[in-house]
Amino acid sequence: MTAEIVDIALMFAKAFAVGGTICLVAQILINVTDLTAGKVLVYFMLAGVALTAIGAYQPLVDFAGAGATVPISGFGYLLANGAMKGAERGLFYAVTGPLAAASAGVTAAVVFSFMAALLFKARSKPN
Repeated sequence: MTAEIVDIALMFAKAFAVGGTICLVAQILINVTDLTAGKVLVYFMLAGVALTAIGAYQPLVDFAGAGATVPISGFGYLLANGAMKGAERGLFYAVTGPLAAASAGVTAAVVFSFMAALLFKARSKPN
């Protein structure tokens, strides 16, 4: 029982360290450079795609689990991984593979956003 608790705590610590580091780097880029948050998100997603293409992101996912797959770079990893797996079946599947890989996450985001819009009243932010 104690060994299981230690394993779970170590898993959480690794995920927090890696995910936190990714978010820390993004926040530093936003604060220190003239990059907007949107540009940083795009660069991190593209970095996830590029690192997956050269085989460098999978070891990070194996090490940190959700700490590497939850940040936006993990979305790039998901898209690239879907494209590579689809490409094994042909060109058409290389295009549709990323869509199939990301469909559950995108659907959940749309459904939960819609539910939040129904539950809460939108209003403008006061100046």
